[in-house]
Amino acid sequence: MTETLTSGEARLQAMAVPEGEIAAATHTLVIGPYLSRTAAASPHGPAPVSRSTQARLEEAVGLAAAIELDVVEAIPLSLARIRPSTYLGKGRVEEIAGLIKASEIGLVVMDCALSPVQQRNLEKEFGAKVIDRTGLILEIFGRRASTREGTLQVEHAHLAYQKSRLVRSWTHLERQRGGFGFLGGPGETQIEADRRMIQERMTRIERDLDAVTRTRGLHRQSRARVPYPIVALVGYTNAGKSTLFNALTKAQVVAQDMLFATLDPTARATKLPHGETVILSDTVGFISDLPTALIAAFRATLEDVIEADILLHVRDVAHVDSEAQAEDVGTVLGELGIEMSADRIIEVWNKADLLDEGERTRLANLSAHDRNDRDGAAPVLVSSLTGEGLSALTARIEARIARARSTFAVILGPEEGAALHWLYENAEVLDRRMEEGGTLHLAIRIAPEKEPRFLNRFGGARRLSRAG
Repeated sequence: MTETLTSGEARLQAMAVPEGEIAAATHTLVIGPYLSRTAAASPHGPAPVSRSTQARLEEAVGLAAAIELDVVEAIPLSLARIRPSTYLGKGRVEEIAGLIKASEIGLVVMDCALSPVQQRNLEKEFGAKVIDRTGLILEIFGRRASTREGTLQVEHAHLAYQKSRLVRSWTHLERQRGGFGFLGGPGETQIEADRRMIQERMTRIERDLDAVTRTRGLHRQSRARVPYPIVALVGYTNAGKSTLFNALTKAQVVAQDMLFATLDPTARATKLPHGETVILSDTVGFISDLPTALIAAFRATLEDVIEADILLHVRDVAHVDSEAQAEDVGTVLGELGIEMSADRIIEVWNKADLLDEGERTRLANLSAHDRNDRDGAAPVLVSSLTGEGLSALTARIEARIARARSTFAVILGPEEGAALHWLYENAEVLDRRMEEGGTLHLAIRIAPEKEPRFLNRFGGARRLSRAG
């Protein structure tokens, strides 16, 4: 049934439709057009990448599978150079067009960033819908966002991306299929009017996101009044962050063996074995070549990471490209202005249960080296699925928190019950000894932000150790 669209707002709303509009049987071809090592090393080409071609292609297939596309075939292509008009050479384009026709392919996923011209020309040559890596990731994020904040962030990133491609795919008269319309058909375009509508909608979203940011700021201020250390989990997508989060907090966050299984951030207060309360924050996973628009859009989501006292960098050590994934995480954090300093980060080597015996022993020995490492910089080998190594991880978190706090000796008379109550509410009581007559000798550890109030109240306290 054809709907009469009476306003620009209705046309914008037509982009976001209920999930499930894309049939799981959509025949999809995934193409990995990667520059050869020689071409990548050229001063005129992109920076060389350390990950393997096969792993990159498997990741692209995993991204397609995350929105239930039926990947018929995945083809890696080694390119000597990038063609401005179609990205691929003419012979390759013709060869792929033949395969698309023979296999009745309806969608081609290019694991690269295409210009609007390249995307349009490839669609003409292939006779099928074409999306690039950015479009695919945005499509996934459109499906995964479940909160109002996440939905706004994804929509803003999508509109910024779509604004440059109005000449190709902005649609009014045909119902879209998919989270944010990349997999819909063509339609009638009204480029200038649509560009203006997009900009107006983006401005409204930015105002809404500013309100979200202010709300998050108020939440952080309320936490500061009863400050708990913030421990944020960061890592490559599908590294097992949500499973680790569940194991540490006994929460029930969605955790699946799937790229971007969770998108919206989750925070829980949890007690460590020795009684220290921390705020544990699970965040969206990173990925190589994460679209710039999404990095900017999700800055508010990652504010817990920016403010965190400790970052748990969760790595899938069973993955063949674990080192390259770690580099990608460092790159994205750097773009967010987050320094990967050793005194703030604990590296968590996850998925130990998937390692063979030899590799498991080797990594366990490297992790155990921390027993003689006073800086606590060695990684912790864990399996968030089986619970292996979690006690060592929580001990490391406690030690890292303690290192940032000063300790004091305090003597209280038997009548100073209110002062004792204050200490238990605002500090960590490490030792308590009572003399005859009721005099208490306490050893306490206190957070830096509470130290001035403590010293003002307990002027006679003796410092035992200094933070740092």
